[in-house]
Amino acid sequence: MKPVQVGDIAIGGGRPLALIAGPCVIESEPHAQSIAAALADITRRLNVPFIFKASFDKANRTSGKSFRGPGLAEGLRVLAAIKAGAGVPILTDIHEPAQAAAAADVADVLQIPAFLCRQTDLLVEAARTGRAINIKKGQFLAPDDVRHAVAKIVDAGNSRVFVTERGTSFGYHNLVVDMRAFPMIREMGVPVVFDVTHSLQLPGGGDGVTAGQAQYI
Repeated sequence: MKPVQVGDIAIGGGRPLALIAGPCVIESEPHAQSIAAALADITRRLNVPFIFKASFDKANRTSGKSFRGPGLAEGLRVLAAIKAGAGVPILTDIHEPAQAAAAADVADVLQIPAFLCRQTDLLVEAARTGRAINIKKGQFLAPDDVRHAVAKIVDAGNSRVFVTERGTSFGYHNLVVDMRAFPMIREMGVPVVFDVTHSLQLPGGGDGVTAGQAQYI
């Protein structure tokens, strides 16, 4: 398997395990900055490759009343400041094809949300930026089905793609991780990331919000 290069970090191909971490959404600039600085310090001391992740918008919140984030322009400004200050690569979600180019000006990795992993126009626009692409495997997909999303990226001229396993829907409010998915996806020739926090979500399990079982991380 050929690793995917993200700045100085190589994802997959037997390279050291990398950490992708950060707040799900940018709640405020000081909050995001403090988390990025702390994680950058910890990972440097432990010699762990680190990519900072935060979203400028969470467009698939359970409730329309939930906080979504600061939006594209302000969110990218915050992420650019974190990238410069902490000196780490940045990963962020995009939800619409029109967001791809602007996000690519700041982010080193564009992430395709799980619910949007079959959206052809979104995948193709992301691929055309030349940035590394992280496809979150949809909760509704079997492991081998994600090959079609990977192919859309590659066919658009971008081989810098990896896939994140984040659990499969298993009855109401529950996700289950089938550990067979990791070798199955690796057999496609792409690196695989495990999203442990989102795999422990209980989608819609709260009162109009997504709950979770963080104690099992």
